[in-house]
Amino acid sequence: MPADAPTILATSGGIVAGERTRWEIGPLTRHAIELAGVTGRAPRVCYLGTAGGDSTEGIRNFYDLAQLAGLHGSHVQLFTMPNVPDLREHLLSQDVIWVFGGSVAGLLAMWELHGVGEVMREAWEAGVVLTGVSAGSICWHVGGTTDSFGPDLRPITNGLALLPYSNGVHYDSEEQRRPLFRSLVAGGTLPPGYATDDGAGLLYRGTELVEALAENDRAGAYFVDRTPDHTAVETRLDVRRLR
Repeated sequence: MPADAPTILATSGGIVAGERTRWEIGPLTRHAIELAGVTGRAPRVCYLGTAGGDSTEGIRNFYDLAQLAGLHGSHVQLFTMPNVPDLREHLLSQDVIWVFGGSVAGLLAMWELHGVGEVMREAWEAGVVLTGVSAGSICWHVGGTTDSFGPDLRPITNGLALLPYSNGVHYDSEEQRRPLFRSLVAGGTLPPGYATDDGAGLLYRGTELVEALAENDRAGAYFVDRTPDHTAVETRLDVRRLR
């Protein structure tokens, strides 16, 4: 059952520490699943841990939390070869595609190699809800800031560009993120875009931001624009708190 419009929930959150499992689904990811509008059966949620090198630990943690949450979980891995015979068929059959964090540069390279980006666009247009955290947030945008290349952050500019904006993640928790994002927008390396503190997310319908959300009481979201004199202007957005 597709969402009623192309939907992306791009986050710096969506998972919380579990009591009996490593992770549990946080309010942001729960909201993404609700947006799929599934009734009468378990939602089909597919995990992609490409940015983390398809680690077996990440895959195991996903299945643990999926079982706990009553989801029909599956995963796509690309190392050392795709684990499903038809990536397109598998991804298009999902209600929600959930992309985890790690190296966004590595993720985009592997997706390009296997044609995943084209399938993601098709799934998005078909109403499969796309969500993710960190690298799984930046990937839907034109680009953002990344530690994919080392501890000194650098720009990434070859995102899927389903959304015509840049994206800043971990805006409040990693000291390089905010100043670099602002300078990249100011200088034109990145287009104007949206940023999230840890625990916040951005809900897009089509290519329009419809609201900023948070799963805690403090997380903020921001729009960073470029002025004609090449400076950055940051505007704090209204945030709806999920419970």
